[in-house]
Amino acid sequence: MKISFCGAASGVTGSCHLIETDKYKVLLDCGQFQGGEDPDAMNRADFPFNPAEIDCVILSHAHVDHCGRLPLLVKRGFKGLIYCTDATADLVDVMLKDAAHICEQDAERDNRKNTRAGRPLVEPLYTTNDAMDALKHIEPVIYDTLIVLNEQMKVVFNDAGHILGSAIIELWVTEGENTSKIVFSGDIGMKGRPIINDPTIIKKADYVIMEATYGNRLHEPNKESVDRLLSIIAETAERGGNTVIPSFAVGRTQELLYQLNKVYDGDTPYTKRLRNVPVYVDSPMSVTATEVFRTNAQAYNEEMKDYILSGDHPLDFQGLHYSKTSAESMQINVDNTPKVIISASGMCDAGRIRHHLKHNLWNEKCSVVFVGYQAEGTLGRLLLDGAKEVKLFGEAIEVNAQIHNLEGFSGHADRDGLFEWLSGFQKKPKKIFLVHGEEESKNAFAEFVRERLGWDCTVVHHFCSFEIGGEDGGPADLESAEEEFAGKESVEEIRERLKNALSDVSDVIDNAEAATDTKLTSEELVQLKNRIAALEKEIINLGATVSK
Repeated sequence: MKISFCGAASGVTGSCHLIETDKYKVLLDCGQFQGGEDPDAMNRADFPFNPAEIDCVILSHAHVDHCGRLPLLVKRGFKGLIYCTDATADLVDVMLKDAAHICEQDAERDNRKNTRAGRPLVEPLYTTNDAMDALKHIEPVIYDTLIVLNEQMKVVFNDAGHILGSAIIELWVTEGENTSKIVFSGDIGMKGRPIINDPTIIKKADYVIMEATYGNRLHEPNKESVDRLLSIIAETAERGGNTVIPSFAVGRTQELLYQLNKVYDGDTPYTKRLRNVPVYVDSPMSVTATEVFRTNAQAYNEEMKDYILSGDHPLDFQGLHYSKTSAESMQINVDNTPKVIISASGMCDAGRIRHHLKHNLWNEKCSVVFVGYQAEGTLGRLLLDGAKEVKLFGEAIEVNAQIHNLEGFSGHADRDGLFEWLSGFQKKPKKIFLVHGEEESKNAFAEFVRERLGWDCTVVHHFCSFEIGGEDGGPADLESAEEEFAGKESVEEIRERLKNALSDVSDVIDNAEAATDTKLTSEELVQLKNRIAALEKEIINLGATVSK
């Protein structure tokens, strides 16, 4: 068996790893490169494998640096299925269509310049039709379900706690009489964050492919970042400026809304200071992604579910405005009222955020607040590194606004979070491959692990391959996939989980009955009946299986 690292090897974008056996080739992620010296050239380059020979893709989550080259993969010959969680499937639909739209816009803009300069025209990286073709290959699955990919491979998706639907992958691979287990971390989230669950701790693995984005840094506590954000917004508004927040459309934007909801609809020390400061979410993708969050409550943590069951949705509050059209977006900067502007992309490399930066960076009354990772070579990284002037749409813009970085909002685990997750393995894996991090971060984390656990990590520095499966000692005493998966929960724990699910259904019905002023539409009634029928079917099938 062989592992080839085809992306996120020298940085944090372009996640793509190839698993090969004597019969099958499977990809873990197929992401887009962002930042760097020439990301467009990297994205347009040939894959270091033949897409037509790939049997399937296992997708960890919907961020574009993990899924953004799927349309190219299909365009260049891939014909298999793309497995991901059900929530990821919904978000990928949003992400790929938006990414394709940006590709088309970029090509159109470049071609206007090329026409004037007499240069050859360029094709978009991929089109909306290419994205639609890729989406036909999506195969949604649910968390904690054992899926048979082929005669040699079985997979389970576990909650990664990074964004809605994000997954840590357990992949069992059998060649001959040997079974090896590969665990792919995807992007590991922080514990104790709103909306989503904590990352799943995995106990056994032969081989681990692990991200190390923040392998050399610690985040400030989330509460401190929230308090700092509220203080920045209040102080900026009081001096007459706007607070501009470049934010990833999926995950970070929804967390920001969740935190602002507590202030705008609550009674906190900041409520009076902020209640008259409007909040604008100006990103069509963010708006659509927020709707996806509304329809995937199955992936929420218990606190978020309780909000929903009580009839209050934390992604809505008075003073919140969603901008969909270009005209609405332009009007935001025409109005001089101090406001909060949340817009994508999170690294400022595309999207409407660049227009808002053009209109606000020069103004010393304004603030720009970063709430996520900024890759090398991106505009966001330039601003964090102290650039005094940047170019936007061909115009030089002075940077006079206050620039803030709140790492407590990061969706990635910090060094200690990564170490806690890795320490969850009960026995040292045969190999630990560190990817998805800048060189300094990966090297520092490898040393940190070596000092505390005595485990050596292989730091992946560039596109490369490793033969695995033949090391001394054979497999790491793993049971079959079925035996290990079946042993994750006792019968009592399964029974309790079923009882809780049925109780949630009962609460929803009771709340619907209590809300006499709310009428369900015929479509909603059909959905409810379909879900009940599916649950009834599962219970009947379970009864039939148990009674055999």
